[in-house]
Amino acid sequence: MMEDLFEITYKGSALAGVDEVGRGPLAGDVVAAAVILDPERRIQGLRDSKKLTVARREELARLIKAQAIGWSIASASVAEIDNINILQASLLAMHRAVQALKPQPEYVLVDGNRLPQWRYSSEAVVKGDDRVPAIAAASILAKVHRDNVLIALDREYPGYGFAAHKGYPTVAHLQALNTLGVTPVHRRSFAPVKKILAAC
Repeated sequence: MMEDLFEITYKGSALAGVDEVGRGPLAGDVVAAAVILDPERRIQGLRDSKKLTVARREELARLIKAQAIGWSIASASVAEIDNINILQASLLAMHRAVQALKPQPEYVLVDGNRLPQWRYSSEAVVKGDDRVPAIAAASILAKVHRDNVLIALDREYPGYGFAAHKGYPTVAHLQALNTLGVTPVHRRSFAPVKKILAAC
């Protein structure tokens, strides 16, 4: 299906794909990326970042950065997530990513069924990260970036296992939270974290 839509996604020379990662974790920012691919430099193997190995994601991320017409990565912080909720923070991160693109896009395709409130001509594409190459590229950049941030947080906050679970609510993460407590990078509005804070 990806190849079937390849020509459609290149109708505009400055068509951007946008995706975010990190809605579900209990810790860390939500990260979004925006990518304008070059129709003259097609990148093979683009697909939903979750369906790629770590090594393949990293390889593709390097290719995307080297060959795309434009790309950007942005985030919404843990404080913003707690203040405006995770959905609105995700939309904010996507808005920031598109605003940071150079050149600015003529049209934007966004993964999912919701669009940020912005001035861009755009369309939401359900499962776009597996249907539209530019969205797939954005999902890869966002995933690689956020994973690297969580690996760095693992060094800053040892014992929580951030490098392994990337902030998601695994059994090991929940056990660490109960034993070690809540860190400044945990999302206090999320139920498991809120429960631990309430018990303190």
